Amino acid sequence: MLYLNDGHIRDIGWDWSRLTDIIRQVITIQDQGETVHPLKPYLRFGDPSNRIIAMPAYVGGDLQLAGIKWIASFPKNRKVGLPRAHNSIILNDTGTGRPRGFLKSSLLNGTRTAAVSGVMLQSYLEMRDPESVSVGIVGWGPVGRLHLEMCAELLGSRLKQVYLYDLEPIQLDTIPEALRSKAVIEQDWRQVYRKSDVFMTCTVSEQRYIDERPREGALLLHVSLRDYLPESIRHLKALVVDDWQEVCRENTDMEQLHLRHGLQRQDTITLADVVLRQGLSGYGASETVLFSPMGLGIFDMGVAGYYMKQAEELGLGTVLED
Repeated sequence: MLYLNDGHIRDIGWDWSRLTDIIRQVITIQDQGETVHPLKPYLRFGDPSNRIIAMPAYVGGDLQLAGIKWIASFPKNRKVGLPRAHNSIILNDTGTGRPRGFLKSSLLNGTRTAAVSGVMLQSYLEMRDPESVSVGIVGWGPVGRLHLEMCAELLGSRLKQVYLYDLEPIQLDTIPEALRSKAVIEQDWRQVYRKSDVFMTCTVSEQRYIDERPREGALLLHVSLRDYLPESIRHLKALVVDDWQEVCRENTDMEQLHLRHGLQRQDTITLADVVLRQGLSGYGASETVLFSPMGLGIFDMGVAGYYMKQAEELGLGTVLED
């Protein structure tokens, strides 16, 4: 069994075009009915803000990946200098069930999240075709930083400006050097929200704080799921989810729209609809698009399988004896 950690992931690096291709491939396989991803259970004990989530998944087709993601989220860890999330993935051989890979890497969690956001961004760009894009990120942790790197690669010369905000001071040296001339560190999330064509929430906020309507025509990548007061987004029509059953629970903003304002599954479209059936074509250019992904284990399997293959080809990782 091959063992990989964050260091190995950094050595391999991030090819966002390839990573988004993998997510698209998984979406296609899912749409063909060749994936399995049971509703993920949440394990809670002690502090109710903590949780550990199990995400078993299988991806068929040409990928043939199966395994489980086991991710712990302890928001108060940052107060004692520890990462909020601890992520582990076990990959099993789909023919024999034999464990063939163990990946202990929180970077993989952020990588999967940013790659899925990247697919949504690509579809948005294909449909709207803007000449330039201003990107805004609220929450400058590992997930926010990976999202900026993803946006920079996929947008290329179309990236006009970057607006950043975090409750903690953002140090200039945490911004990629090539992007510093385009980066503006704001003192209020509202400034980021109002100025951005593509706006991302990458926070661990315990309370909803976005209390105003979004910019017309913007793409909202709703990564952290619990940022918007329902009244600020209840008017939106272009609501995209990865899986309605997953996202309409656990006090997400989608669940709050469902409980308070009657949002139903048929009022949303899926990422598969967007990617495979041009699901955004039915909305005008002024319609704001909100993408709320709960995170599916099938995407984690796809990304983990990619890094396992890269590691094997490059001779990286540690072989663990049976």
